[in-house]
Amino acid sequence: MSRKRGLDRRAFLRNAGATALLGAVGAKPVAAAEATAFDFAQERQKFDFDEIYDRVGTDCTKWDGAIAQFGTEIEVGMGIADQDFRAAPCITRALAERCKHENWGYLRRPASYVEAIVDWNKRRYDLDIDPESVVLTTGVHPALIAALHTFAPPGSRVLMASPIYGGFYSDLRFTRTVPDDSPMKLVDGRYEIDFEDFERRARRANVCIFCNPQNPTGNVWSPEDMTRVGEICLRHRVVVLADEIHCDFVTSGNNYTPFASLPNRDIVANSLTFKAASKSFSLSAMKAAWYFSTNRDYLERVRSNTKADLNTLGVVANQAVLTEGDDWLDELIPYIDANHAFAATYIRDNIPLVDYTKAQGTYLAWLDVSGVVERIGAKEEAAQVWETTGRSVTPESVVQRWLAENAKVFLSPGSSYGTGGAGRMRMNVATPRSLLERGLENIAEALARA
Repeated sequence: MSRKRGLDRRAFLRNAGATALLGAVGAKPVAAAEATAFDFAQERQKFDFDEIYDRVGTDCTKWDGAIAQFGTEIEVGMGIADQDFRAAPCITRALAERCKHENWGYLRRPASYVEAIVDWNKRRYDLDIDPESVVLTTGVHPALIAALHTFAPPGSRVLMASPIYGGFYSDLRFTRTVPDDSPMKLVDGRYEIDFEDFERRARRANVCIFCNPQNPTGNVWSPEDMTRVGEICLRHRVVVLADEIHCDFVTSGNNYTPFASLPNRDIVANSLTFKAASKSFSLSAMKAAWYFSTNRDYLERVRSNTKADLNTLGVVANQAVLTEGDDWLDELIPYIDANHAFAATYIRDNIPLVDYTKAQGTYLAWLDVSGVVERIGAKEEAAQVWETTGRSVTPESVVQRWLAENAKVFLSPGSSYGTGGAGRMRMNVATPRSLLERGLENIAEALARA
């Protein structure tokens, strides 16, 4: 898809093969043992995640939003966190069946939907949830906003270990609360919570938004880490809002522990957990989520601030995946894991200006691009923009534009993720491996010319 090959995005999407080309032109060959890890048990696959499913022209944010911002020559969109795969078949079947009934009046909230949520969490994570404690909402953001309105008056501080998902900052702006970032420590490529700093900030906070797995760093927090967070928050009367929307994606050798499963029930009672199927099954457009807590007082107080107008098709699609989607997700998880491994190996062998430590969870890769910042003079360009226009631009935004223009790849700038995002970019690997490889190949070639 690069210019020197005379290919374009549309041609690639039309002609790409069903499997990734592990021996990329201009790339070092992947070792046979590593290739085996990337090509996991293909003969057992029921679902084709290698299929190039063209989303361009469907008004999707991930592709059409990138093209609107940087032009039609964007070849690989790897920004916003949704997937490029064809939907799980159970979704399409359920929606088609519901559409046969040609009336779209008010929807009652079926008890079977709540039962599906409870059963999913028990089946997948051995987590017991009282159905009476499940509150339905139109998304995790509206639910978090309801909780912030409940526990964090305007002007109060919200504690977050950063870098952290940029969308939380928009929730805080909406509720007129103040982010209090506790910068994590980077140790041998892996982030760790600075508990001394975290506790110092907890003394002045009302609420902690805790992200597990952590977006964008990919940390899957251990029970010990979460217990320590919970103890600090309980000691300082800080309510924990646990966002676990990425919990279904954990890479090999790691285990997701629900915050609500911690053995210290006082810690659990000082929290609410927010979940959805939207990341697991790429249902973000369907606007459905839920939250729960063992603390009935917390629950009723947040419920009183929750206004959820549920979408009929959203309920239908979500109930379908929670009851029939296990097989699809069980195949997708190792595919994403293999994509993470492929990205880590390719970057190590072919892109010396970028560093990536394989994530423990999520389908997001947190890239160290500090070498790119230096190579292309991103800090100097950002300073020049400020001097000449008075417009604030981060070096990471300069890198984003440079990669869009020179590699035809769209990534998310690390500066969007709070303190600790400098010199970083977030890359979404929930895409067919051939597209992931093409994006990395384009970046490698562009940097080689820089």
